[in-house]
Amino acid sequence: MTFNLYEKGVLNYLLLPLSGLFFLISSARKKFYDLGILNSYKSNAKVIVVGNITVGGTGKTPVVITLTKYLLSRGYSVGVISRGYGGSNHKDSYFVNENSDPAVCGDEPLLIAKEAKVPVVVNKDRVQALKDLESRHKIDFIISDDGLQHYALKRDLEITMIDESREVDNDWLLPAGPYRESKKRLEAVDFIIYTGLSSNSQYSSYLKPTNLVNLKTNEIKPTSYFIGQNCHAVAGIGNPERFFNTLSNCEILVTKHPFPDHYQFKEQDLVFEEEYPILMTKKDCVKCQPFATDKMWYLEVESVLSDIFYEEFNKALDVR
Repeated sequence: MTFNLYEKGVLNYLLLPLSGLFFLISSARKKFYDLGILNSYKSNAKVIVVGNITVGGTGKTPVVITLTKYLLSRGYSVGVISRGYGGSNHKDSYFVNENSDPAVCGDEPLLIAKEAKVPVVVNKDRVQALKDLESRHKIDFIISDDGLQHYALKRDLEITMIDESREVDNDWLLPAGPYRESKKRLEAVDFIIYTGLSSNSQYSSYLKPTNLVNLKTNEIKPTSYFIGQNCHAVAGIGNPERFFNTLSNCEILVTKHPFPDHYQFKEQDLVFEEEYPILMTKKDCVKCQPFATDKMWYLEVESVLSDIFYEEFNKALDVR
């Protein structure tokens, strides 16, 4: 018997009573924060939360990187906080640098540190991460990678990501469905960004492939380099199909190898019978560097946001 959060199968129905309990607890918790019974921390910096109301990948991290670079280009100082999902750090705040171990800090914080080159702090307690970031750096904007439901942290702007390429036939709350909160929560956020190249929504984002980079030699090739060739496509992300489709759109013949989100790759995971080139995401490649070979390549992408989003984003935060 299979279990899929995004569908309504037998196991999903059996878990419905627990979803009802989850709803009562999460609703009461949010109400306590709204009424001030539970305290929320207010930062001196402007806080932007980029999150979602479902579990699974929706493309948050590329948008966090793009927004960070955008604010930097406007002359602001920026820091990023993260729970560090998938990492082993469970104690104090961990300040991530480009040489950090993804097994400790998590793959996404390391990718942000490498790409955006800003202070990145990992802590299961995001409020503590923010406080520790403030204690070391003078910051204008703090972006929280995920944390929409972390109400102990006051925020100036909420951005929710929705992946239009993923079919969701189940609108139930956890654990019977994929939702962390009721869909009504979307009415309260400032921006809903729909990911997907075909999105016609006002606020949209898609991943634009730029180059292929060899993991061992750092050789750079255009995305056309493997047109018509058979390649292994490896992805340990929330929605691997998004990556596989991106490669297929580049006219690459892919043999798919999906892994669980935040998977900690081992050398034997990337040993295949057919000696095709191995293509992966940059998020995954940071975990494969210790055993990189010249057959391994990662796809560089940039998150492209709609012009209207930037216009409204600037107005909302008074960005000049």
